[in-house]
This record gives sequence, C-alpha cells and structure tokens, in this order.
Amino acid sequence: MRRMVRKQVYIEPGQDARLKRQAAQLGVTEAALIRRAIDQAGAAPRGLPVDPGAWEEAKSIIHERLGITVPQTGRSWTREELYEERLERLSH
Repeated sequence: MRRMVRKQVYIEPGQDARLKRQAAQLGVTEAALIRRAIDQAGAAPRGLPVDPGAWEEAKSIIHERLGITVPQTGRSWTREELYEERLERLSH
C-alpha cells in the first residue's frame, strides 16, 4: 500500500450524509471517495482562457446599442393602460 498522509477536515452535516450515501452506493470507503474527488478537482479544466480585449469589446457594443432609439409603432396605448384595462375587466 502507498504511504498515506492523514488529514482531518470539517464538513457540513449535509455533506457528510452525501459522502456516506455515495460511498455506500459505489462500494468504496469515504476516504477513497474523498481522494477521488481531490483527483478529479485537480484534473478539471480551468475554464476558457481569459481574453482581456473581449470585455472591452462587449462594453463598447453595449454602449453603442444604448444609444439606439426604437422607432415608434404608432400604437395609441401603453402597456400600463393595457394591463389596467384587463385588470378592470377581470375584476367585474
């Protein structure tokens, strides 16, 4: 057997219950399951590489679009008026 290093950790009661349940389902010890989780965490991809210019480009597009005005449709009512009319109709 490999040499092991003893560690003592504190986990929440819910984590303890999940650990016990998962270890029993897999037929392994809780310690083995914790070692697997540590190995998987170390092997997990770190995410997409950071592109410093991407956020600046996105902000530029957002600011550009904030200045766009939406053409009016010629409606003679507002959303609020429509809601009020429907609520009034439903309350009678």
